[in-house]
Amino acid sequence: MEWPKSLDEYEKLVIRMNNPRVVIDNADCATATLVKVDSARKDGIFLEAVQVLTDLDLSIRKAYISSDGRWFMDVFHVTDRHGQKLTDESVISYIERSISSAGDETDPESCGLEALTNLELVGTDRPGLLSEVIAVLTDLRCSVVEAKLWTHKGRIAALISIKDEDSGTTVEDSDKIRRIEARLRNVVRGATTALSSSSTEAAGGTRADRRLHQMMFADRDYELRGGGQPSVSVQNWAERGYSIVNVQCSDRPKLLFDVVCTLTDMKYVVFHGTIDTIGDRAYQEFYIRHSDGSPISSEAERQRVIQCLQAAIDRRASEGLRLELCVADPGRRLLAEATRTFRENGLSVTRAEMSTKGEIPVNVFYVTDAGGHPADRKTIEDVIKRIGAGSLKACEDRPLWTGQKRPGSDRDEPSGLLYLGNLVKRNLYNLGLIRSCS
Repeated sequence: MEWPKSLDEYEKLVIRMNNPRVVIDNADCATATLVKVDSARKDGIFLEAVQVLTDLDLSIRKAYISSDGRWFMDVFHVTDRHGQKLTDESVISYIERSISSAGDETDPESCGLEALTNLELVGTDRPGLLSEVIAVLTDLRCSVVEAKLWTHKGRIAALISIKDEDSGTTVEDSDKIRRIEARLRNVVRGATTALSSSSTEAAGGTRADRRLHQMMFADRDYELRGGGQPSVSVQNWAERGYSIVNVQCSDRPKLLFDVVCTLTDMKYVVFHGTIDTIGDRAYQEFYIRHSDGSPISSEAERQRVIQCLQAAIDRRASEGLRLELCVADPGRRLLAEATRTFRENGLSVTRAEMSTKGEIPVNVFYVTDAGGHPADRKTIEDVIKRIGAGSLKACEDRPLWTGQKRPGSDRDEPSGLLYLGNLVKRNLYNLGLIRSCS
């Protein structure tokens, strides 16, 4: 790590002492790799650890969070997306390095990140909207480098990283920026847009996911009707000054990240917690307080936390058929042609991730018919034929577990809420006082 020149030796020592200590354990549990994180308490460190694991597409089967004064310990039971323990030394080394340096300030230019113009777009969703947005950018000679789009309860949020086709760099012409914003506002009803030129990060990764959550939260999508209703409850434990949040819903990738980043952005601090998966169900319990140390203080606030967590869980729920557009040489107008084909065949994109990076860029779209129902098989076949079977394929979304039966699927599901006594008992496993992987 390169230190900023402004730091003296004492300040460097303090940072080293307070950085998280990470231990990767492949011996203690037969079915998962244990990632143990010990650290002095720092704002957002729990979320940083979850973010690192989520960036690697790992499944967090279980987790235990325990805080004692100024110190905390997190233990994550993780597998790869095939349900196997981690064996790749480069992945293990990356986890140790990334979590240990979580929270360090890094110079973006030193990371070799490409300078891009980043567009944020929020507005009212409708069938064919993505096609129109891409068409506007293509017409204005802007190349889409990366993009993420979510739809939820009739609203849309998108992060799009673009560069000027002619210069190959950021869009620096102020007149062109104004034209982009004006035309996109005409396309997206009730749209708000934000354009910035930066090299900090493109639209990929969980940091973009967190920004999408923030954008939809600011748009107050949690107040709108519709969408799923995951089971979320909040109650106060007055004797200890905690508010207890319980979440029960179908398990899926990035579920823990979505819940934790929402609590963090709402200015709550997680002091204790347990995460468990049984079969295809996830059970999460968090003991939280405000950043000032107080619990939830009113019924209105309690209901707001429930609504916001339900929305955060529901936003990423994959509605529709997954289509993957994979081409070694995508060409500058491929996205425009593909999304136009979706629109002309009555398909609506409910979620999308697009990238032109890598040897074979992959663009993923979840599509339904215009009414939000499953797309007709004949329509999908026509779309694939028109774009090319070698370029576009339909597939089921990747399962969280594959192959053998998921561990724990024979156990009975817990009834009611989990309580702190159960949490403390489970954390004894992590301290080495009880050996169990159940």
